[in-house]
Amino acid sequence: MLLSRYMHLHKSKGRREGSILDRSAYILLSRIRTQGPMSIGQLGEAFGLDASTLNRQTASAMRAGLVERIPDPEGGMARKFRITGEGENRLDEERAYIVTSLKNIMTDWPEEDIAAFADYLQRFNAGIERLYGMPWPRTQMADRPA
Repeated sequence: MLLSRYMHLHKSKGRREGSILDRSAYILLSRIRTQGPMSIGQLGEAFGLDASTLNRQTASAMRAGLVERIPDPEGGMARKFRITGEGENRLDEERAYIVTSLKNIMTDWPEEDIAAFADYLQRFNAGIERLYGMPWPRTQMADRPA
């Protein structure tokens, strides 16, 4: 409850104070970075969102220069969205901001407590993914710095 309250009190137009991306853009860019170019249909399946919501989100991301629309690299009919260099940079900056915030929160935590907390979060997320049948791909994320 405190986490959601804190996040709510520090939001302005969907952004945390000091944030450079809103939540939906962060999630969209993270998924496209992890899986590669995705169509509206693939994004809808991944997030459980309708096409109109994703059209708004991707249009906003395109206006901001975070994604670009490309022909399907595999030759399919649907056009796909690919993260741009600007999108990569802003996603990296936002992730660094989040990691720094977490480090500030846990500054006096022993390493074993941080490891246990990370394990519990991973198990919690896996449980949600299992329940809803919508796993988050992690193959490339493991190669990225924390």
